[in-house]
Amino acid sequence: MQTLVYGPTMQATGAFDGGKITEQKPIGFPGEGSVVKRVSTLFYWAWAHSKNEGYIPLHPHQAFEIMTYVVAGKAEHGDTLGTKSSIGAGGVQLMQTGSGVSHEERFVGPDMEGFQIWFEPSVQEAVKTKPTYNQYEHEEFPIAKGEGFTKKTVMGYGSPISIVADAQMWDVELEAGATFNQAIEAGRTLTALAIRGDGSWTYASQAGKDTTFNHKDFIVARADQAEEAIITATGDTPLRLILIDVPSTVDYPLYPKR
Repeated sequence: MQTLVYGPTMQATGAFDGGKITEQKPIGFPGEGSVVKRVSTLFYWAWAHSKNEGYIPLHPHQAFEIMTYVVAGKAEHGDTLGTKSSIGAGGVQLMQTGSGVSHEERFVGPDMEGFQIWFEPSVQEAVKTKPTYNQYEHEEFPIAKGEGFTKKTVMGYGSPISIVADAQMWDVELEAGATFNQAIEAGRTLTALAIRGDGSWTYASQAGKDTTFNHKDFIVARADQAEEAIITATGDTPLRLILIDVPSTVDYPLYPKR
């Protein structure tokens, strides 16, 4: 079992609208400097902030399934399908871009925070499909509560979201000192971004061999056999993680990314 931690300096950065939108990118585009180039079907991951308001004008996409997940503030969306919509904290905007669609985005604060995440189905098949747009409010997602933690299923069992690419996603919040367990199946890779707080990460089969991580770190854990990740919120503040689980390999060619 291999667990790798990538600090902010090993991730890419970006900006739009004259710096009104800033981004930390655990997985960036080619040439942006991310150490992690992709994780199987997880092609791109940007963590965006806008203090007041920022705008990204109309631009095209094709084949990829693109999610905007709002943590705070609001995201507004318009596209060439005729869509005009907005979503608040905890909501998702999802484009399955298929044969091609153009969209524009506006991130509205105060202190807007969110993610844009690209998932990759078979590009050769996806370009034959009709593009679609859907959005989902926070209240539509299942939330489970345990001792000191809450787990929101953004993609996976019980979620209203269905995409072609193989991926699951959770938003997990832990109280200070709390522990959360996450199963990882053999042949899967679990990624995590610490958007609040610090923590430690170990496995049920490797008790005592902790890997520590800090706020803004990106963690990649590849399981060759079934494992259970044991995640603990260390320090005096809560821990919040965005977790994405994908297959370690797929049976179709992935888009070249250098």
